[in-house]
Amino acid sequence: MRRAFGVGLGTLLALALAGETLAVEWNVSLWGKRRAFTEHVEKLAELVSEKTNGEFTMNVSYGGLSKNKENLDGISIGAFEMAQFCAGYHRDKNRTITVLELPFLGVGDLDEEVAVSHAVYAHPAVQDEMAQWNARLLMTSPMPQYNIVGTGEPRDELAEFEGMRVRATGGLGEAFKAVGAVPTSVTSSEAYQAMKEGVVDTVAFAQHAHLSFGTINQASWWTSNLNPGTVNCPVVVNIDAYENLSDEHRAVLDESVGEAIVHYLDNYAGLLAKWDNILEEKNVRKVQLSDDEIAAFRTMAADPIREKWIADMESQGLPGQELYDLVMATLKEHRMSN
Repeated sequence: MRRAFGVGLGTLLALALAGETLAVEWNVSLWGKRRAFTEHVEKLAELVSEKTNGEFTMNVSYGGLSKNKENLDGISIGAFEMAQFCAGYHRDKNRTITVLELPFLGVGDLDEEVAVSHAVYAHPAVQDEMAQWNARLLMTSPMPQYNIVGTGEPRDELAEFEGMRVRATGGLGEAFKAVGAVPTSVTSSEAYQAMKEGVVDTVAFAQHAHLSFGTINQASWWTSNLNPGTVNCPVVVNIDAYENLSDEHRAVLDESVGEAIVHYLDNYAGLLAKWDNILEEKNVRKVQLSDDEIAAFRTMAADPIREKWIADMESQGLPGQELYDLVMATLKEHRMSN
């Protein structure tokens, strides 16, 4: 964290006596380019600057501070104050939040994704694990269910997934593996080139990423209803930087999270409303799997992967069953309240 030191000792003393807060500047590590996936971070930076009259600012960097798979490491050593990462990039470092990447959880929309993510983030076991990396979970980056784009003939039957090379991370990768596909965890930034060079046949992304990383431009088809799950990508802050904020700045940061999430959801809704037109413009065929094929996918992937995940977590002394139950209970409660 950088503080403004370009003032004399007398000025500093005067400011301290007057109860004034020194200017604070945070560096924020993202990757790729500005897109729907990062709009809440951009909005948060805007809000904290406005509410503090420029006393608290955030410099948002897209790849200039760290590689995306190294953002959590950067947070742990205080290389920057805020960062975004995806659980599937390093599942061993953030085991507890991978409950949110289990396939076929049944999360229906982005509002529900926010609800279950923040419920999990608030669990003591999750917070303790993140604290090992000097990271405090601030907010999620809610994404809709992933679907795949591919080249060649459309694959609309599970039998056609056998041997299919798919870019898919975390629980999604496990789900595709369960039906005979071959998952690879190349980063989002590498997905276009992997698809172009034939390293992968298909790429699993949310809609914004297919646009932002150009995979839609390589595609001849897109599955509209596979919906096997999504990835979870938190925004975290360095604990020391967070605790060193003044009470005023910390309150502004915390209270602005909800507004930033609302902005994100509104922005993403606009993208989804245009998606069918985008497919048509790019001559990408919309493919639907039958209900029977989806049910078969769920049977082969959901239950066994969930049970294995729970057993793995419990064997490591982590509350796997409790975290999964929390997701289910939060979904039920959220739907009842709406």
